[in-house]
Amino acid sequence: MCKKIGFLLILIILWNQPLLVLASESFNTSEVDQYVTNYLERNGLPGASIVVVKDGKLVYEKGYGHDSDGNPITEKSLMRIGSVSKTFTAFAVLQLVEQGKIQLDEPVVKYLSTVKLDDPRWKDVTIRQLLSHTSGLPNPTIVAPANTLKEGVKRLQDWKLQSDPGTKYAYSNPNYWLLAFLVEKVSGMDFVDYLNQQVFQPLGMHDSFTAVNSGDFVKGLPKGYVTAYGTAIPWKELEKMFMGSGGVVSTASDMGKWLSMHTNQGKNQAGEQLLSQKLLDESYSSQPKSEKYGLGWSLSSSNTKPARLSHSGALTTYQAQQDIVPSSGYAVAVLLNSFTPTLEHAYEISSGIIQLTEEQKPELKAPVPTIIDLSIGFLTVIWLVLGIRGVLRSGKWVAKRQEQPAWRFYARLTPQIVPVLGIGWLFFIVPALQNNSSTTTDAFGLYPAAMVLLSIIFITGLAVTIWRVFYKVRQNRRL
Repeated sequence: MCKKIGFLLILIILWNQPLLVLASESFNTSEVDQYVTNYLERNGLPGASIVVVKDGKLVYEKGYGHDSDGNPITEKSLMRIGSVSKTFTAFAVLQLVEQGKIQLDEPVVKYLSTVKLDDPRWKDVTIRQLLSHTSGLPNPTIVAPANTLKEGVKRLQDWKLQSDPGTKYAYSNPNYWLLAFLVEKVSGMDFVDYLNQQVFQPLGMHDSFTAVNSGDFVKGLPKGYVTAYGTAIPWKELEKMFMGSGGVVSTASDMGKWLSMHTNQGKNQAGEQLLSQKLLDESYSSQPKSEKYGLGWSLSSSNTKPARLSHSGALTTYQAQQDIVPSSGYAVAVLLNSFTPTLEHAYEISSGIIQLTEEQKPELKAPVPTIIDLSIGFLTVIWLVLGIRGVLRSGKWVAKRQEQPAWRFYARLTPQIVPVLGIGWLFFIVPALQNNSSTTTDAFGLYPAAMVLLSIIFITGLAVTIWRVFYKVRQNRRL
């Protein structure tokens, strides 16, 4: 009898074995390699690292290209993940909800009584509204620097809400500064320590951590790149306080462990429950007045097939994307050591990999950012030629207007003066606003091709104006 049972078990195993092989072979890693490599080459990107998981299990992880120090990118290479960090902050908040220490629909001032805004509506903002970007908080580009979360949220004291709480979705990084500060206050731990002890370590994400400022030195993290004219240039990251909203540094391998937990009912590799499925589902669900954003996760539009749970992240020299496809159990993370202002390459690469998991062939599209940059470059050359021509012909231009009154002469300089003043304000005044730590060099890094064009407009406009005034003054002296 025992022999018969054993024989039947062997038959069952043998019967199912081909299915297991077919399941593992349905995902062709060589196609992923070919797709990612071709994408990087076509778009002039220096490097990428990717990870693919399915139903809590690692499927594939790999690095491509090189970093700014000349080292090959691997799945263990450190990368900034920008706003993908918000999913970690939200996860930490939901852990505190599960522990009964906070309630999603209670006002945040109940826990952060020292944080005050110059707006009476602030007292009504709830934790859920911070998580779902419906708090009404603005998202200014230029803010004063800060070295701690406490300093960071203190900057909000003279702010006003841009809409009534809970009435409108408006993406805002300050929501997540406040949430990180909330985690500190409620847990009694520094936010850095909380993420490390309660999220990273239980998941085995031993290479991941969070920084306070983007300008902080990070051992093992090289400079990222900005792209311009189809190539990539190493650049210094724009410095800002981004803890809670964009401070996590991770690797593709570690992100695989994070996504494995999300596709394994909130359990880590040891089977420990880090967050209940109920709260995970809540984080993946649209919120009041926030149809396309849950609690730290973006929800795909109805025309995105297959539907996915996502979050993108972009700084000035790094870019990242994470996607979960509930219908298939697959999840993908793509980390790039470069930033392109006109296209989210990490999203495009992730979408292509998802197509491969669906046994579809991804389309390798035209390098649109390169085409845009080269078009801007063409305009830059034309403007430079016209500017040089304007300088060389300044004497003749003034001579033709010898009989005009002075007011009319200087009024004719307006087309040159206005761009010079506007661009000068952008280059030299804006970086100094709010006592922030950005520089003119940082401004160039935001969009190099466009900034070169603006520089040429500024320089030629200033040169033409100076030479025309010079010839006018000399003309008046002769008269």
